[in-house]
Amino acid sequence: MALGYRGSYDRVAAFARAWERQREEQSQTGRGTFVPLVFAPGEAFQFDWSEDWAVVGGERLKLAVAHFKLSHSRAFLLRAYPQQTHEMLFDAHNHAFAVLGGVPKRGIYDNMKTAVDTIGRGKARTVNARFRALTGRFLFEPGFCNPAAGWEKGQIEKTVQDSRPRIGHEVPKFADFAALNA
Repeated sequence: MALGYRGSYDRVAAFARAWERQREEQSQTGRGTFVPLVFAPGEAFQFDWSEDWAVVGGERLKLAVAHFKLSHSRAFLLRAYPQQTHEMLFDAHNHAFAVLGGVPKRGIYDNMKTAVDTIGRGKARTVNARFRALTGRFLFEPGFCNPAAGWEKGQIEKTVQDSRPRIGHEVPKFADFAALNA
């Protein structure tokens, strides 16, 4: 009362208890809540690019590494290229589907420039014409993650993370790209 507050101690204490309960409920609601990523055989694959370094033909090169992972079996394939172009993307898909034994029903991608021209609201995307031709050739449906939502294709993100060389390791050396990709 001396400072001008006309409420009672009991009302303040009741508010604090309710606020604490609400805060505790909110913290427990988010903890352990997840949507499991369960896939049937042949349902989906995940794709991503990473950058790495190697000595190829005596020259130290920055590589674009294509990562494929089957979502059900988690079988994966890595293939290195000098850059990320449509031709490299198409070659990576061609090799992956041949090695992995078929084409799943859908592919899960981030919003890479070789696939997406513009990102719309929600899941709306303007798919690049050349990438659309690729999906038409292999007859799979592309799906694109929300921007900055790596967990939507977490299997491949983990593969990318695990494939990076550890600090202090020597840069690998290969005679040419064929030897590197073998």
